[in-house]
Parts: sequence; C-alpha cells; structure tokens
Amino acid sequence: MSGGKLADIRLVAFDIDGVFTDGRFYLSDEGVETKAFHTQDGFGVRQLLNAGIDVAVISGRKSNAVEKRMAELGVAHILQGCENKVAALDSIIAELGITPAECAYVGDDIPDLPLLAHVGVSVAVANAVPELHDQCDMSTSAAGGFGAVREVCDLVLAAQDRHD
Repeated sequence: MSGGKLADIRLVAFDIDGVFTDGRFYLSDEGVETKAFHTQDGFGVRQLLNAGIDVAVISGRKSNAVEKRMAELGVAHILQGCENKVAALDSIIAELGITPAECAYVGDDIPDLPLLAHVGVSVAVANAVPELHDQCDMSTSAAGGFGAVREVCDLVLAAQDRHD
C-alpha cells in the first residue's frame, strides 16, 4: 500500500493476542497468565507516541500482563474484555476528536473483521486467518509477536515523514 492513507492516520489501534503476541498465552497451575512481547514492537509504539500519533489496544480478553506492558510503553488507551470492538474504538475516537478514517487497526482473526471494516486503514498480520488477508488494505511481512507491530509503526511513520 502506498503511504497515501497512512499519511492521514492519527490513531493506530492493535489487537493483542496474535498481534502483539504470537497468539499463545501461558497459564500456570495457580492461574497466573503470562505473555511474551517483542521488544522491537515496544520501540515502534514509543516512536509513534513520540511522533504525536495515538496508540490503542483493543482486546476481547483481559490480562494483567497487557495492562503492565502497555503502561510501560505509555499507551493511554487500553480497552480489554471488549465484546464490541467497534464501540470500543468509537469511544476512543470521540475522546480524541478524530474520525474512523484517521484510524488504522491491526488484527489477526475473525472477531477483528467488523473493526477492520470500520477504519481508514486495515492491516492483517502475516499469520492472520485467510479471511483477514482478503478483506484488509495490507498485510505485514512479519507475524504477530515477531515484529508485525513494529512493521506497522514504521510504515505509518515513514508515510508521515516522521521516521528518525
């Protein structure tokens, strides 16, 4: 995809499981959940925030690990346990005073389809289900959990000529 639509993006929103992570989570016998996050993805998120581009995470699941990691990165918009991801995004964009066309969303599975259809730029990670690749504006080269987030961050920054 050319930088055209990416140049207008003011908010990049991401799913968590399968996008920031490889889709797996670890659950101990005590019920403690852990996830693995790629450090380069974190750097990309910080670069977006430093460039004045808002970042959000919208997930159907709830996880303390997500809350902690996103707080470390400075992500202010952390919506977990969302049954309706479109409504979740709409609450963020209303707060920010922007439109869905100024948003990008990155997903990996069928529950992401309504939100992907709602935004200006829809992105499927490399290992997303085939239906997402068919419906999205673009697909990453990297898989979720292995640099896909960073790839999207870099593309947005380059399209807006804000890359360091």
